[in-house]
Amino acid sequence: MDNNPLIYGEHPYKVVLLHGGPGAQGEMAPVARVLCEKFGIIEPLQTRDSIDGQVQELRAIISKHGDHPVTVVGFSWGAWLGVIFSSLYPEFVRKLVLISSGAFHPKYSRTLLDNRLNRLNWEEQEEVLDIMDLLETPDFPDKDALLCRFGQLMKKADSWSPIPHEGTPLKCSFEIFRKIWCEATELRSSGKLLELAEKINCPVVAIHGDYDPTPIEGIRETLSPLIMDFRFYILEKCGHYPWYESQARDRFFALLEKILGE
Repeated sequence: MDNNPLIYGEHPYKVVLLHGGPGAQGEMAPVARVLCEKFGIIEPLQTRDSIDGQVQELRAIISKHGDHPVTVVGFSWGAWLGVIFSSLYPEFVRKLVLISSGAFHPKYSRTLLDNRLNRLNWEEQEEVLDIMDLLETPDFPDKDALLCRFGQLMKKADSWSPIPHEGTPLKCSFEIFRKIWCEATELRSSGKLLELAEKINCPVVAIHGDYDPTPIEGIRETLSPLIMDFRFYILEKCGHYPWYESQARDRFFALLEKILGE
């Protein structure tokens, strides 16, 4: 992809934003546009369909475009990717920031879908379940569009008081989502994700909304015993996307800018 990565601001490029999904390319653009007033930003578009592929892609991008060591800021799936990358290539990472991370132990994710469905009306619940069935249907056309619609419904469920916005990824890739998520869930269930987290030697900061459907304990209680330099911040009245939350956006950016400037 010719425009990979997206670059914002000016040198030095010491902040790398990792989008979620997996497969939601360009999702971090609204965050990048705010931060680039003070920091040089790199936003990789994760194009590979394996975890190792994305790790190596990220290494190549930071090597070529970044003034490393960099601060890696990972959102949702990107938080896991940041953990994996930081454990394998510590020389590239000065600090790791986890925003709205998924839980690091499977026991904290068992009620995730129910939590989300309970926040939607009946018609939306039915649509979510229909989409999930169609995504599992072989040869169903345009699963990328289905995944984008699924993401829109999840964003509604995941938000406390969202700001009206046009925020959509540049591209949703179902194949990347399917293949990466299959690997990622196995990495978590096997305990290898936590083993990787334990190897991290840079400072780690986690930011999590109190309305995020992933419970706080799935990140704070899991990582704090493993990582020596670990801080955890809770944003009140905030869901999964802090930059779209009317009552948390300003606090989120103030906190993130403070962390990046340390």
